[in-house]
Amino acid sequence: MILKTVPDVTFKTRVRDESIEGPNPFRWEEKTSADYFAGKRVVLFSLPGAFTPTCSTYQLPDFEKLFDEFKEQGIDAIYCISVNDAFVMNAWGKSQNVDKVGLIPDGSGEFTRKMGMLVRKDNLGFGLRSWRYAAIINDGAIEKMFVEEGFSDNCETDPYGASSPQNILEALKAGDESVAA
Repeated sequence: MILKTVPDVTFKTRVRDESIEGPNPFRWEEKTSADYFAGKRVVLFSLPGAFTPTCSTYQLPDFEKLFDEFKEQGIDAIYCISVNDAFVMNAWGKSQNVDKVGLIPDGSGEFTRKMGMLVRKDNLGFGLRSWRYAAIINDGAIEKMFVEEGFSDNCETDPYGASSPQNILEALKAGDESVAA
């Protein structure tokens, strides 16, 4: 089944709140799919987990570095989603010095499951996680998906290329009809 729009999900996030004193000035805040995707054109990329090698060495840092080039191509925001909780996603963002790419915690994997991208990674001790993919989304409508090859449970490899920021930028710059604004 190929989705035409992103699923309607509520995400449990942690946001900084200056009114809270102490070493952990964060509060819970619910965000919906509409909060992230309504009224804007975004790139969403998903990966197996925060702090994992390919995700931390290439994918997230390269989206952060190329953010301005995406803006030039009409992209309003870039979001990274992972089947990790808000605490992990916030710690990962801080460790990666992320300031342009938004991180979305999909702790229960609901969004990922509804996107049809939830896979088992028990062979790595991860449990249920997201297959690596990216999408260009315009006002909640999925314009184009970039799914890594080999989609399967307990995949022995970690394919990376289709969902790389360089590949998505190339498609945007080429004016690929399926990604035209």
